[in-house]
Amino acid sequence: MFSHIMVGTNDLDRAKAFYDATFAALGVNPGFVDRHRVFWRSPTGVFSASLPIDGQPACHANGGTVGFACASPEQVDAWHAAGLTAGGVSIEDPPGVREGPTGRMYLAYLRDPDGNKLCGLYRYP
Repeated sequence: MFSHIMVGTNDLDRAKAFYDATFAALGVNPGFVDRHRVFWRSPTGVFSASLPIDGQPACHANGGTVGFACASPEQVDAWHAAGLTAGGVSIEDPPGVREGPTGRMYLAYLRDPDGNKLCGLYRYP
């Protein structure tokens, strides 16, 4: 359904450092810079951070969340820890199990240095 996800940033170097760290915990190679954007590619999709083309400041999407699939609860925790070390901020409840209509999940939430809301998610079988 999705070809890629792109979030805005006001500091390309800072965004690259943050996402390189969090994606390393998910087994994704460091991003590559293409002019005003950074791209990270995996077998399941492309993620990018971009300086806004219109020259206006980047801002986060209020109510928006970008979720990253993780292979285990331990990988969610590693992703979350890497994000905190790289300048992210933990938000919502602490990482842990959530039960809901879509099943049992292990979740962790962060805001990246530009304020974008991120989620590491493992769905139990």
